Amino acid sequence: MPQQATKPQTIEDLRKRYDDLNEKKITAAANHDNARKQLDQLKAAAKTEWGTDDLEELRRKLAELEAENERKRSEYQTQLDKIEADLKDVDQKFAEAQEQEQK
Repeated sequence: MPQQATKPQTIEDLRKRYDDLNEKKITAAANHDNARKQLDQLKAAAKTEWGTDDLEELRRKLAELEAENERKRSEYQTQLDKIEADLKDVDQKFAEAQEQEQK
């Protein structure tokens, strides 16, 4: 939106406003170019590492990896629970055997 000036500005003031706006435009263009280059680099890296740079395909692969990690975590927890239960059972049998020997 253009700024509505309530009083007339001098040519120097207008030139300063123009220079300020032009500097912002140049900065924005440079930021845009840098962002585009970074995006291109990230896409190339994704394509190299994951075989695609398609965002939806990457999301699908991420969901698959997360599901696989959860499956493995769950299996690991189950195995640890079984080991603990087996150790508890061995401890209990050992304690019972100790009691039998003392009688």
